[in-house]
Amino acid sequence: MAHLGRLLVPLAALVLLLWAVPGAHGRRSNVRILTDENWTSLLEGEWMIEFYAPWCPACQNLQPEWESFAEWGEDLEVKVAKVDVTEQTGLSGRFIITALPSIYHCKDGEFRRYLGPRTKKDFINFISEKEWKNVEPVSSWFGPSSVLMTTMSALFQLSVYIRTSHSYFVHDLGIPAWGSYLVFAFATVLSGLMLGLFMIFVADCFCPSKRRKPQQQATKKPSPELSQPLNKVEEDQEADEEEVSEEETENKEGADKDSPQSGIRQRSVGPSLAADKS
Repeated sequence: MAHLGRLLVPLAALVLLLWAVPGAHGRRSNVRILTDENWTSLLEGEWMIEFYAPWCPACQNLQPEWESFAEWGEDLEVKVAKVDVTEQTGLSGRFIITALPSIYHCKDGEFRRYLGPRTKKDFINFISEKEWKNVEPVSSWFGPSSVLMTTMSALFQLSVYIRTSHSYFVHDLGIPAWGSYLVFAFATVLSGLMLGLFMIFVADCFCPSKRRKPQQQATKKPSPELSQPLNKVEEDQEADEEEVSEEETENKEGADKDSPQSGIRQRSVGPSLAADKS
């Protein structure tokens, strides 16, 4: 019996330990996980978001306080979330995360950077006392849903894709590093040419060249403003023609009148010349 009692004590302790450990690890976290696919849920309601990296010591120190703050989320009517920047590079680009950990507050699509102390009590006061109203919101130009930040997110994702592809070329396919660089250089030049051709095509569609424009008719009706000077010029020309015709008629009449007088003179001069000769 003594041996049995000695065996029961360690067995009971082992059972209690096995029962307690799954309970500790199986406790459900109140912190939501945001990704590039579900980040648009931030645009509705009130949120507190932490951007972290698993290798960051400051982020690791913040996790207990952040988890404790998340337990008050239901009472404060705020959703507490976190983003792993090593996995969600697109979200890191949308918010331009340059320091870790970074915390943002969001209220109905307005984002504000949290720069206060990082304890559970300070987080609770920031929400309950509405201290976020004293913080200037991020400009709409730099908001995560703007066109500029969407482009920045795409660039961040592209950089990760290039780095992953380079690693695949070098380590998996055995291509030298300079060969991988040549592949990316060729791809860059080719994409630039394609983009240039596309821009030329779009510009030609919206602003066609003069060769493609329909030729204007050669004969145009003169505008009313120009028709008046033209009429005056025509009238002046007609008046000049009439004056010239009148002068010509007068000259003709004068010539007709002078012709009989000249005959008379010739006739009168004729006999006198004959008398002189005699």
